[in-house]
Amino acid sequence: MIIGQRRKLRTTTKPQVDIDAMRHAGRLASRCLQELLEAVKPGISTQDLDDMQMAFAEQHKVIPAPLNYKGFPKSICTSVNEVICHGIPSPHEILRDGDIICIDVTLIVDGFYADNAATTYVGEVDPAGQRLVKTTLECLKRGIEVVSPQARLGDIGHAIQSHAEGRGLSVVREFVGHGIGRAFHEPPQVQHYGEPGRGQRLHAGMTFTIEPMINEGGWRSRVLDDGWTAVTADGKRSAQFEHTVLVTAGGVEILTVQNDEGRWEPPGRASV
Repeated sequence: MIIGQRRKLRTTTKPQVDIDAMRHAGRLASRCLQELLEAVKPGISTQDLDDMQMAFAEQHKVIPAPLNYKGFPKSICTSVNEVICHGIPSPHEILRDGDIICIDVTLIVDGFYADNAATTYVGEVDPAGQRLVKTTLECLKRGIEVVSPQARLGDIGHAIQSHAEGRGLSVVREFVGHGIGRAFHEPPQVQHYGEPGRGQRLHAGMTFTIEPMINEGGWRSRVLDDGWTAVTADGKRSAQFEHTVLVTAGGVEILTVQNDEGRWEPPGRASV
């Protein structure tokens, strides 16, 4: 979600029936993402991955949320190397040994949205690329760990920003996490940078995404002429991980996982 695109909807907590439906949606979205990550290898195209997602959606009778969303032409986002987010799959984009790729999957299951993303390696990736991916995964984990009814949104951003910048990396500012449920994008906006103790207080029953985008170089981005693909302004690589989470009375539950407890289980081969 682009920062500043605020909706007039009020932030709401979800009733138990909605939470149960979002758990089901989350597990399917996680399973779909896992299958796509496992298919990544040198020589396949990003369109091949999109085709796999469409086959999964047809098999499970679910809807790929990005397809035709505000004109987006494909069913997933595939962001390779310097692409931060919203990369458009193409039969002409062939993955090469040494690339990194983020795959972003959002499904609509029985009217509820589940959103998750992960970055993985294409073949053998250089140490700097591995460090970028590993740190980004750690940033997501640290952001999730601070979620509780006692926390504020700024605590999430601070946990992510301090970890990334402490390793000489930067946090993208223009794109943020978002509330999610019966709509793709709901309040609140979840920035991946900020000050602890600031921002909206969290409440049990809130559902939203945390999806840090971490860059090797500076944090600034630009959008290509296609109106979607966001790349780093300096051409250096970017990585992203994302989960949909639920604030619980005791802390947090990750909804985009394939187990009953919602334990931390990052998807894909990038969890090295």
